[in-house]
Amino acid sequence: MAGRTVTRADLCEAVYQQVGLSRTESAQLVEMVLKEIADCLARGETVKLSSFGSFVVRDKGERIGRNPKTGQEVPIEPRRVMVFKPSSILKHRINGTEPDGTDED
Repeated sequence: MAGRTVTRADLCEAVYQQVGLSRTESAQLVEMVLKEIADCLARGETVKLSSFGSFVVRDKGERIGRNPKTGQEVPIEPRRVMVFKPSSILKHRINGTEPDGTDED
């Protein structure tokens, strides 16, 4: 199930083709949107895009892990991780099904 990877350049080209901005303006727009999303996440804010999903930053505490080669216990430092939770609309679109109206995201 190896699909094609969409790159920034692909997104810029799509904006150029569909919106009608110049290629330079399209690239700037895509970069501005991605920068704003990244800045919000860096501040610990949740980014919710209606009908698409939410990007959430979570704090993970320190824990003990194990080196799989040696079996030795090693501490894993506390860190922040980002998770993406797709909306029910996006889930249905990916699966090619119709939403039944009972899910809330």
